[in-house]
Amino acid sequence: MYTADAVQANLGFVTSQTSFIESQVYEIRYPEVQYPDLIPVDTSANPWATSVTYYSMDRAGVARWQSGQGRDVPLVSVNGNVAQTPVNMAAIGYEFSIEEVMQAQMLNMNLPDFKARAARLASEQFVDRLALLGDSEKNYPGLFSYPGVPIQVAPMGAAGSSAWIGTNHKTPDEVIYDMSSVIIGGFNDTNTVSMADTMLVPWSRYLPISSTPRASGSDQSILSFFRLNNPYTARTGQPLDIRGVRALDTFGTGSTPRLIAYRKAPEVLKLHYPMPLMFLPVQPIGLSYQVPGLFRLGGLDIRLPKEVRYLDAI
Repeated sequence: MYTADAVQANLGFVTSQTSFIESQVYEIRYPEVQYPDLIPVDTSANPWATSVTYYSMDRAGVARWQSGQGRDVPLVSVNGNVAQTPVNMAAIGYEFSIEEVMQAQMLNMNLPDFKARAARLASEQFVDRLALLGDSEKNYPGLFSYPGVPIQVAPMGAAGSSAWIGTNHKTPDEVIYDMSSVIIGGFNDTNTVSMADTMLVPWSRYLPISSTPRASGSDQSILSFFRLNNPYTARTGQPLDIRGVRALDTFGTGSTPRLIAYRKAPEVLKLHYPMPLMFLPVQPIGLSYQVPGLFRLGGLDIRLPKEVRYLDAI
């Protein structure tokens, strides 16, 4: 009969196994998870902080001509805003049964790592949903629908539709105009200070523009042409990062597809993630071994909403 004493005696074996498993699991990248490539992630806060406080500043004031005897020197004023993002904890873990442990020892084999990998993936998918879609339970907005971000609705094309695909869809020139206009719109909104360097396009629109010729007989697609001929590249000489993403097909006005253009920089937006997934020591629970995992995060902050822009109804 297998006793609780035997469970405790095998704890050392399971502990050494999980330490090896976890070091491998942390090295794995998951292609299903999008947020690390789309949003700057800030892990600098204390892992047990209850909130993250940040400041945003704006200025007002203009210089003017002044005589040598003037006393009314124009002064600049600086306005600061303080905001706090609450940090909350989430959990995911895995366990091994007595049967799995004993069989591994009997066969002189390592315990499989697929449960730890599954837990790690579950945590990353949780963060991905929160960062991009938001979370209503904790009142965290996501990148795909963030309050205060300017919304631009695509104009009707010559055929009578604003959509890039389907019946009466827009021409390649009209699609290119839409993509340019969302970048120029943000540039003008920031008084020509900032220009989007990243563009997220729903896959339902990304794939067609990547295969539709720019013009009849052209060897370039709409997408390849725009990569070389867009306002950001023309201004900076740098490539515009254009990515196809999931789940953007219904976030636009009237549940239409939404395109997002923004400057991907920490001062514009960031995800607060003070404690990435951390597995706790192995715990004997009954006749099994459980490995709890904790992570703490504070959601997405878009600090400069005018440097992000939505284009709907494409």
